[in-house]
Amino acid sequence: MTKHFEHNESRRHFMKLMAGVGAGFAFSGTLGTFSPNAFAAPVAGSTIEAGIAYPISTGFDPLTSSGASSLAANLHIFEGLVDLHPATRQPYLALAAKEPEQIDDTTWRIELREGAIFHNGNAVTTEDVVYSFERILDPAQASLFAQFIPFIESVKAIDDKVVEFKLKYPFALFKERLTIVKIVPKALIEEKGQQAFDAHPVGTGPYKFISAVKDDRIVFEAFDKYNGIYPATVEKMTWFLLSDDAARVTAQESGRVQAIESVPYLDAERLKRKGVVDSVQSFGLMFLMFNCQKAPFDNVKVRQALHYGMDTQKLIDIVFLGNAKAASSYVQDTHPDYVKADSQYDYDKEKAVALLKEAGIEKLEFELLATDHSWIKECAPLILESWNAIPGVKVTLKHLQSGALYGAHVDKGAYEVVIAPGDPSVFGNDLDLLLSWWYRGDVWPKKRFGWAETAEYAEVQELLDAAVRAKSKEEAKEAWTKAINIIAREVPLYPIVHRKLPTAWNDKVLDGFQSLPTTGMSFLGVSRK
Repeated sequence: MTKHFEHNESRRHFMKLMAGVGAGFAFSGTLGTFSPNAFAAPVAGSTIEAGIAYPISTGFDPLTSSGASSLAANLHIFEGLVDLHPATRQPYLALAAKEPEQIDDTTWRIELREGAIFHNGNAVTTEDVVYSFERILDPAQASLFAQFIPFIESVKAIDDKVVEFKLKYPFALFKERLTIVKIVPKALIEEKGQQAFDAHPVGTGPYKFISAVKDDRIVFEAFDKYNGIYPATVEKMTWFLLSDDAARVTAQESGRVQAIESVPYLDAERLKRKGVVDSVQSFGLMFLMFNCQKAPFDNVKVRQALHYGMDTQKLIDIVFLGNAKAASSYVQDTHPDYVKADSQYDYDKEKAVALLKEAGIEKLEFELLATDHSWIKECAPLILESWNAIPGVKVTLKHLQSGALYGAHVDKGAYEVVIAPGDPSVFGNDLDLLLSWWYRGDVWPKKRFGWAETAEYAEVQELLDAAVRAKSKEEAKEAWTKAINIIAREVPLYPIVHRKLPTAWNDKVLDGFQSLPTTGMSFLGVSRK
C-alpha cells in the first residue's frame, strides 16, 4: 500500500479509498489512519438478517476459534490492533491509534486508540494487548494462530497507551500480520474462565454478542460505546444458520433474510431476479495431495502425470458452472502477489502417458480418498473418469468426513492420493501466510504429504525465509516466485482449481454490502436503506 488516508473520512469515502488501494505487500507502505466520527445512532427497531451456510463448529474465543461461522461473527465482535477489511483484504488501523512506529529492525511500538471500551464497559488497556498476544504465543495453549506470529519475541506495555513488540528477526509483514490477534479483556477471562468466554465473547467491535444456538442462529446487538470507524448501523443483527442449500435460497427469496452466502450455482440466475448475486474469485481451492513417502508417488513424474491427466475444464463447466478457475499458480490470479507458475497443467492425456512411461510405470492402481463436501463429491467421479481413461491406470474412490480422512488415514500415512478443499485466506491474505499454511512446519509437509526430507523442501524454506526478511517488494517477490515454481513443479500438494464464492443480497434493502473472497459475510459499514 502506498496511500495515506486522511483523518475524519466518512465511512462511504473510506470504502471508495479502500477499493482503489493496490499493492498487497506493504514494506514501506502505510495503513489507513482515522479519527472516529459522530455517526448517527442506529434507527430504533432496525435489524439485519442473514443466512449463513456453516453450522457453529467452534466457540468464539479468538484463541481457538477456527470455524467459518465463528470467525465471521468475530469480525463484528472483536478488533485487532490492525484489521483486514473483509472485502478488499487491505489492512487498516483498528485498535491502533496511528501507524505502528518502527524503532529499529526488530522493535516496534503501537499506541492504542483513545477511548476504546470492551462490551462489558471496561476500558481497553495495554495490559489487555500484552495478554492477548501472550496467550496465543503460549505453547501450553496450543493455539492455531501461534504459527502466524512466530517472529514475535516479546510484547510489553511501555505505559498505559503504548505497547512495544520485540521481534526475533526482522519481519517485513509485521503490520499486516497484526491482524491475526484480536484484543480480549484479560480481567474478564481470568474471572470467568476461558470456557465461559468461548461461549459468550466480549470484544470492542461495533456489535455485541447476545446469543448463539447451534444449528439455529447467532444474535448481535449494536454497541453504543464503540468509537472506531465502523459503528453499528442497526440495533439488532441475526444470522440464521442455514447449512441446507435449499433453506438458504428460500430464506433469501422470501425476504426472511437480506443476504446469504454460498449461493448454490444452480440457483444463482434465479436469485438475480430479486437482487444481486456476485461471484468473487477466492483463494479457496481443491487440492491434489500425494503421499510422497509411498512409491510410486515419490516420483515427481507420476505426480505430474496425474495433474496432466485431469480434465480440469470439465470440472469447471459441469460442477462449478464456470464459478472456478484452473490453478495457474499457487494463488488465484486476482491475488495482489500472483505470478504465473512455470509449470502449467492443462489437460494433456498424451503427456500423462509419456510421463508414466518415463517413470517406468506400466500399471498404476490406487485408491483416491476424498472429503464428503458436496462439491468435492461432484468433482471426484469426473476426476476418476479422466484418470481411468489413461492406459494402465485404474483408480477407485472413497469419500470420508474430513475428521476421518485426516485422523484415520492421512495423519497415519495410510493413504496414497487425496483431494480435499482448503482456504487459509480466512486468517490472512499475505503470500507468506498462504504458502506457510501447507509448506512450513511439521503438520503438512512432514506428517501429511511426506516431503520434508527433500532438497526441494529445504530450498523452499530458504526462499520463504528470504522473502519475509527482504528489504524490498521486488526482492520478496523474486524469492516467492522461485518457491512457487518449485512447488508447482514438484506438486506434492497443489491446487486443482480456485473457487469463486457467490453471495446474494437484496440491494433494495442493504446499502454498502460487498461479497467476500472468503467464507462468511461482513456487515461492517453496511446499513439498511
